[in-house]
Amino acid sequence: MHRYTHYFPSRCGDDRLDVVSLLLKGLLESSDRTLIVFNGRKTSFAEMAVRVAAMQKRLAAHGIRRGDRVALMLENGLDHMALIYALMLSGVVWVPVNTRLKAPGISYLLGHCTPTLFIAQRSFAEPLAELPELQERLAWLDEFAGDIPADEQAPARPFAADIAPLETLCLIYTSGTTGAPKGVVFTHRMMRIASEGTLTVSDVRPGDRMFVWEPLCHIGGAQMLLVPFLQQTELHIVERFSSSKFWQQIEAAQATHLHYLGGILDILTQLPPAAQPPHHTLRVAWGAGVSPRAWNGILERLKLSLRECYGMTEGSSFTTVNTSGKVGSIGRALPWLKVELRNADGTPTRVGEIGQVVVSSDVEGCFLPGYLDNPKASAEALQGGKLHTGDMARMDEEGDLYFVGRKTDSMRVRGENVSAWEIERVFVMHPAVAAAAAVGVTGDIGEQEIMLYVQYKEGAEASFPALAEWAKSKLASFQLPRYYVQADGFETTLSERIKKHLLKPDLAAAWDSSPVRAERR
Repeated sequence: MHRYTHYFPSRCGDDRLDVVSLLLKGLLESSDRTLIVFNGRKTSFAEMAVRVAAMQKRLAAHGIRRGDRVALMLENGLDHMALIYALMLSGVVWVPVNTRLKAPGISYLLGHCTPTLFIAQRSFAEPLAELPELQERLAWLDEFAGDIPADEQAPARPFAADIAPLETLCLIYTSGTTGAPKGVVFTHRMMRIASEGTLTVSDVRPGDRMFVWEPLCHIGGAQMLLVPFLQQTELHIVERFSSSKFWQQIEAAQATHLHYLGGILDILTQLPPAAQPPHHTLRVAWGAGVSPRAWNGILERLKLSLRECYGMTEGSSFTTVNTSGKVGSIGRALPWLKVELRNADGTPTRVGEIGQVVVSSDVEGCFLPGYLDNPKASAEALQGGKLHTGDMARMDEEGDLYFVGRKTDSMRVRGENVSAWEIERVFVMHPAVAAAAAVGVTGDIGEQEIMLYVQYKEGAEASFPALAEWAKSKLASFQLPRYYVQADGFETTLSERIKKHLLKPDLAAAWDSSPVRAERR
């Protein structure tokens, strides 16, 4: 595998292209160098090593062994980070749980991947109390972690299991299709490649400080945790994105890099000019979701360079990056990947034509080995050793790619893939609703907003404000529709699927549940 290392910017001499050896070496040898700054508190590699060793002991005390699955429903924090490192080193499969999920979404995950242990913060007690099947395997973080006793601090050293690079590191649930969420089997090598990809996409250099607001349950946050082990850089992590605190946090961190998803950059440009300092340390904003119409305005207002990219969890996060600055483009394939655009019949598209993004690589293990217990979806995604993304794009004459949309019935809302199926199955649980159809419409901020068509049962009805309020306890915030439209009925296929292509979104006729979105929380 030594032939692979020339593709990756870290150029580490480790032939395995792995996580465990990299992580253990960094924790044991980097000593007093700062690894992470969380909410202004510095933690060195050596201090993190102590925390990780303590977490490994506590996992073992709960009977957790290599190959078990442990779900974490936690906000960003030092204990959360230490737990993730401990799981990686121990060969325990990490199951990130989106902290915005409600009881129905959590229940699905529990039944699908059956974690041995579920560690959560007490702030999530309300939705978790609705799940009797969870209680015997639930551990609260404050009891599981707490302060590290003095007798555990020295000579605490983390240990590493003998783990092959292609073994499962985590199960990441993605809502990229119309059906139930799929569990992406994400290997140790995929996490390493995702972290290496971060170096390439973000143009990180020694001494840089990377601002991290993404939740660690998202691949956008998780892939950052190995970056300081690959490059002499620091992670400056906060609990969540806040537009009102953003520039103060950047100044305090002296951050050089900002990762963006959805409408983060749009939100920053809509702040009052006085909220942004005349000079700042940010050099690069990298990520996905900048629309062509907003591109030049973002550059002018924020005064940094944009590196728009494209990728998906199933392909180790990153596929392309725009290094030329061409407006609206997602750029070209990363050095270890090849991207083709294919028609529905599998033939290559011509310049300017829209086709499905199909990705291949000669690096073994770049793509997911499959979805958990879902052979049909696995076969659709992996054909002939290539990843069929289900995403559509076009290529210009110079070879630069432009993202067009998703082939499947899903939406991209504030950095999250949202399945229409998940939304619809909740709304049809309402006693007044006979059928529902969710579609994506162009949003004011970011990629899309959700419009929900509702057909009421005969003789029953609920006001849209009441329906929206009812849904808040059952859906994550990014799954909540913004627009509501009443439908007298739906035309369906022979298999009783609603023909959504016949629905013509009309914002003027819709009830808007949230006219102003000032800040992502």
